[in-house]
Amino acid sequence: MPAPPQPPLPPQDVPDPAAELASEQAHLARARTELARMREHTLSLAADGGDAIAGEALARVLWLRARALQDDPGTTLFFGRVDRDPRGLGAGAGAVAGQGAEDRLYLGRRHVSDADGDPVVIDWRAEVSRPFYRASVADPMGLVRRRRFGVEGGELTAFEDEWLSAPGAVGGGLAVEGPDRSGPTDPGGRPTSALLAREIERPRIGPMRDIVATIQPEQDEIVRADVATTVCVQGAPGTGKTAVGLLRAAWLLYAFRDRLARSGVLVVGPNRAFLEHVGAVLPSLGEVSVRHTTVEELVAHARVRAVDPPEVARLKGEARMAEVLRTALWACVRPATEALVVPRGSRRWRVPAYEVQDMLDELRTRGVGYAAARAMLHQRLAHAVLVAMERSGDSPDDRVQDSVARSAAVRAYVKEVWPEVRATTVLAHVLSTGEHLADDQRAMTWDAPPRTAASARWTPADLVLLDELTDLVDRTPSLGHVILDEAQDLSPMQLRAVGRRASTGSLTVLGDLAQGTTPWASTSWEESLRHLGPRHALEAPGTVLVELLRGFRVPGAVIEYAARLLPVIAPGLAPPESVRSNPGRLTVHEVGDSVAGAVEATVEAVRTPGSVGVIVPDAWTAEVGAALTAAGVAHEVLDGQHAGEQVLRVHFVPARVAKGLEFDQVVLVEPAAIAAAEPDERTGLRRLYVVLTRAVSGLSVVHAEPLPEALTGA
Repeated sequence: MPAPPQPPLPPQDVPDPAAELASEQAHLARARTELARMREHTLSLAADGGDAIAGEALARVLWLRARALQDDPGTTLFFGRVDRDPRGLGAGAGAVAGQGAEDRLYLGRRHVSDADGDPVVIDWRAEVSRPFYRASVADPMGLVRRRRFGVEGGELTAFEDEWLSAPGAVGGGLAVEGPDRSGPTDPGGRPTSALLAREIERPRIGPMRDIVATIQPEQDEIVRADVATTVCVQGAPGTGKTAVGLLRAAWLLYAFRDRLARSGVLVVGPNRAFLEHVGAVLPSLGEVSVRHTTVEELVAHARVRAVDPPEVARLKGEARMAEVLRTALWACVRPATEALVVPRGSRRWRVPAYEVQDMLDELRTRGVGYAAARAMLHQRLAHAVLVAMERSGDSPDDRVQDSVARSAAVRAYVKEVWPEVRATTVLAHVLSTGEHLADDQRAMTWDAPPRTAASARWTPADLVLLDELTDLVDRTPSLGHVILDEAQDLSPMQLRAVGRRASTGSLTVLGDLAQGTTPWASTSWEESLRHLGPRHALEAPGTVLVELLRGFRVPGAVIEYAARLLPVIAPGLAPPESVRSNPGRLTVHEVGDSVAGAVEATVEAVRTPGSVGVIVPDAWTAEVGAALTAAGVAHEVLDGQHAGEQVLRVHFVPARVAKGLEFDQVVLVEPAAIAAAEPDERTGLRRLYVVLTRAVSGLSVVHAEPLPEALTGA
């Protein structure tokens, strides 16, 4: 019989906030001491694996472990605390006023224990940490109190309490007052938090930070989804979808480390600048083994030497190209027109052509790669010879079959009917001759075919096709989990390239249909998931589609301005909602000279804290960059290949590489020119939507040309 519900414990004020904060600061000092002890112990271990190879592997493991235990003096080792209801902990639990280690838990970015193995800080990914993110007054999940800490320069400066045993909350600390008991609550029924808002809105310079201290319930559900689940996240700007994806990788490596340590986790982003921007998140959480790459790097089977026109690139990216390539590859298998004859000793053994043809037909339907099926053919032919030997009264064994399979006669015959192929040769043949292509696809064929496949001027779209062919020849190994960001911009063939890296694993797919800016951008997540593979299709078991609408990064004034474009660029999507208390700053300047106006707005933006992003039309980079330099404004250029040195506050960003980046202050130069640079109006307005939503605190729009009608509402 279940125990009857117990009445909630009454909220309690902190009798001496200053003394309480000093106690928490002492616990932080203790945690730092214990972390240093753990790292020193790891460094003292000898990498003796019994032999050179094992020793080298163990040395790497110890090095990674020591690296993960490095302390970052700019952050604290814990960001929150939960006090659990002692009545749910069994006999011996202490009272709320004096919790012991069993009912008071400090939550941080990594686990820290003392010399006896007792926890000093609990890893945020541990199951006992879940209530910190999801508990509410309606469902306390066994908690009495949730405490958040204010942090400045790696030190605790304040704390704020939420008593979950009754409505409202009580705050304490030196720098931040807690929310009032009658104050507003969020959609989960939790009191709004001043410390939470301050952390979200804190100015930022340099790479992206993790959000483990500010994860919201709907984000936590995505992060902790089972390893077998493929999750697709449709996230409006500022909803934290990229951070959620990275935290999901960290959680999976914690919860399923043995499984994923063998198969691996991969993060795929839109460009190198984006990957460098987010690349510090996982190492800050102690995960240093996750690889980051772009789709272009993933399929780099040859050197790019040309670029396709947009229409040709779109044709090459269509899903039907997969069948074209499959047909072209398997057409390399020739009909068996002559019998196989194998001399052995004084006798000659014969396998009729019709029997060989049956083998060829059967192997083509096995669902294995071209090369694997070719290897099987050697053994099938050798087995047919052995059957003939047995019929004649001989008693051959497996060694004889292996010898026949390796014989010159069998090798020569297989070479004739099932030749070895290279992906580059097959694709060069298709693009040179147009064979297997439909009439409307022949626009992608070469005007001047290369002399050899090695001399071909491959384009980025060609490399995706080469990756498809390479997989058809030799299956691509599958990883345990792949995080794919900005997925809405990938073509069907690019999606197939990513999906085959998780053919036996799972995916976290992140994106926003409203931010699709390629000619082949997806209009439906159902379609995108289908291209990623049958096991990831939305109708497949274990695949879920989640929509994030609550924006924590982009302020209300900015997101409402950008959302004017949604009815045109993505009429089926609900507008995002900013839940920040600070509406942010939005100014729209009509000027006579856009370049001079950009410089003036940048100088003004530099007077406020945090990073500044100056986003301009791609064709204007030289002119605006020179004007900033002439005005003495030191800046870094983000060109899509790297994220700069991250030491200057002002970043100069061509519109095409702004996606996924964020800055405290954004100066957006000439919106009409940014939109007009795209091949069509809808794509142009989507690009504009992207760049309008890069601001965390304030947005200054500078224009001399009339603004697009969709933005003004005219």
